[in-house]
Amino acid sequence: MSKFKRANLSRVKTISIASRSSTVSLVNFAVPFRAGQDSFRAFVGGLPDILIARDLRALVADILASRRKRKPVVLMMGAHVVKVGLSPLVIDMLERGIVTHVAMNSAAAIHDVESALWGKTSEDVAANMLDGSFGMARETGEFINGTLARAFRKRRESPGYGEALGDRLLAEHARHVHISILAACSRLGVPATVHAAIGTDIVHQQPSMNGAATGELSFRDFLCLCETCKGLVGGGVVLNVGSAVIMPEVFLKALTVARNLGAKARGFTTAVFDMHVHYRPTMNVRLRPTQDGGRGYQFIGHHEIMIPLLAAMLASGELR
Repeated sequence: MSKFKRANLSRVKTISIASRSSTVSLVNFAVPFRAGQDSFRAFVGGLPDILIARDLRALVADILASRRKRKPVVLMMGAHVVKVGLSPLVIDMLERGIVTHVAMNSAAAIHDVESALWGKTSEDVAANMLDGSFGMARETGEFINGTLARAFRKRRESPGYGEALGDRLLAEHARHVHISILAACSRLGVPATVHAAIGTDIVHQQPSMNGAATGELSFRDFLCLCETCKGLVGGGVVLNVGSAVIMPEVFLKALTVARNLGAKARGFTTAVFDMHVHYRPTMNVRLRPTQDGGRGYQFIGHHEIMIPLLAAMLASGELR
């Protein structure tokens, strides 16, 4: 005999499932996609109306509603957005009028410039570290640092980091300019801001580096993002795709500046897309900015799957 007592279930009270509150019913279930018969909209409609699929639909609705109300939709991004081949989708969202501001770290700008000029990017870091050649591609440094230095010598009202690079890619008819997010923003008159952390990127370790120019132009772009954040009033969406530290930190400060200057920047939506849950995107994008009104979402998955799905859902929403 065991020396421990056990609960007696004979007196447990049960209820009827008919009266029980349930969170899932058949109306929420997925619908199979029939190739050759169904449209993409049917595919989206067939997603289960449960958990993250429901959140993704809600985010798409918030983005489209924000644009109809002429509220900002800010895409904050890390370098992997470019490295996994998503630039054409970002450009399409810009051309459709869905994204109204692109804010990126400076690694993303490097990959964008290299893709536009030479059709390739993302070196083998492990191999090139061995002989000290990692990050020493001369042409990349001279193009980016030279562009920033020229803009720095002009007045403060001159272009910032992102605009200066986009303008130059267009002016020099970069061979693959059609694939450049920065160039597309310049062409369409959409703000593209680059937020540098000096010492984090390959162009900072080359002889052409000008710390004063890099800092000043990145600061101009910070002020531009602050101005955009002033429009996040009763609508608007901020997406953070693949930036674990830089963009969440920059956004929190830009939003604070906007509120400090009197903007009632509340009631907007934020969403984090990444392969892992990180502290700063969770706190500085999803939770803190929306704590007094608004909604925050988190989507975990590979960018090369999640962002094409989001972009296609937005395109099928017929914003125009």
